[in-house]
Amino acid sequence: MTARKTAVLYRMVMDKHVCPYGIKSKYLLESQGYAVEDHWLTTREETDAFKAKHGVKTTPQTFIDGVRIGGNDDLRRHFGKPVKDPDAVSYVPVIALFAMAALVAGAISWLTMGTLVSVMTIETFIAVAMCLLAVPKLQDVDAFATMFLGYDLLARRWLPYAYIYPFAEGLAGVLMLARALDWVSIPVALFIGSVGAVSVFYAVYVQKRDIKCACVGGSSRVPLGFVSLTENVMMVTMALWMASGAAM
Repeated sequence: MTARKTAVLYRMVMDKHVCPYGIKSKYLLESQGYAVEDHWLTTREETDAFKAKHGVKTTPQTFIDGVRIGGNDDLRRHFGKPVKDPDAVSYVPVIALFAMAALVAGAISWLTMGTLVSVMTIETFIAVAMCLLAVPKLQDVDAFATMFLGYDLLARRWLPYAYIYPFAEGLAGVLMLARALDWVSIPVALFIGSVGAVSVFYAVYVQKRDIKCACVGGSSRVPLGFVSLTENVMMVTMALWMASGAAM
């Protein structure tokens, strides 16, 4: 019988802290068919001594066949797994947000009308998307405002607008979802959507700037462009649609 592959893992497991990357490394090794010789570093002194002995700055550390592989990222590279780049452009937050908005809209339509797709589904999708887009902005309004000032034309002229925007977007979304106070939600959505669309178009397609979008908060890695423009066009479209319905 072939002997099972063995790896030696050193990771922090303390009363008040269990290293998540140590857990990830252990799982990855086991998923690759390794029997893990799991060594716990249970005190800060023990951890510091281990780092000094092996000349490393972080834990966990994995050894295979007596050779140090390194931390969790190094281990992933060793097995040919992708390693996340913290500075890389990512559309994942936006995709997840719009996908959830679509699912919620479909669920509401099914509950109220017994169908997944209808005009109401589209209206609900836009309103829910506006609410969800407001959430990451409201988590850190100052961080959002700082990034927003990089391209929004009105915010550059009147700073408070950068701080008002997340609340205005969330309020308009909630009111549109409830179909309440249309005289508030329609002009708010129309105004912020129009200003936003013009600002994004000018920054991206006229100035041709390569900057990040604040659409999902101040820590966003989504590039300013089509997604940002879509957010604003959706608000304008919803406002005009509701206004035309109110006028009939």
